[in-house]
Amino acid sequence: MTSSTESVTRDWDGLTIPSAGTYLLDVAHRRVGFVARHMMVSKVRGEFADATATITVGEDPLQSSVSATIQAASINTNQTDRDAHLRSPEFLDAEAFPTLEFRSTGVKSHDGNEFVLSGELTIKGVTRPVDLEVEFEGVGRSPFGQDIFGFSATTEIDREDFGLTWNVALETGGVLVGKKIKIEIEGEAVRQA
Repeated sequence: MTSSTESVTRDWDGLTIPSAGTYLLDVAHRRVGFVARHMMVSKVRGEFADATATITVGEDPLQSSVSATIQAASINTNQTDRDAHLRSPEFLDAEAFPTLEFRSTGVKSHDGNEFVLSGELTIKGVTRPVDLEVEFEGVGRSPFGQDIFGFSATTEIDREDFGLTWNVALETGGVLVGKKIKIEIEGEAVRQA
């Protein structure tokens, strides 16, 4: 937490952004979710209940970085049997690969409050490059004196690129589980001392 006399914000490229420093994802204000196609006709939504992230805001905002860890066993789609299957070796294999990891490699571009953050995502021991479309939501100080900023991010991955190939062919054509998975993240980050 910064002192009351130290500026927690700064102006940059038409935005009010947080001052440089280290911020942690606030567990009380975050959602790490996903959307998958089911039977070619509907969508299943889920989330990971246990996820942490460290965001280092640079003096040059375009040099900022992110590292995140998601606990695979914390997956929740509000359906017990499906969640157990997703934790199994046919999908995430949460026992052998307990975490999913993301490490940023750079800010690819920005337009106003929208940024493209490049990085590497590791699922089930397989690492692939991904681009997150990040929207900076704003910065402020909480009633408890914490310096915070908000953001949302999305990307789409092909699950088969990460070795998540289990599927069942449908009699009507197509497959039970779609290949493309949309990842949706919402969060607040809190400045550390």
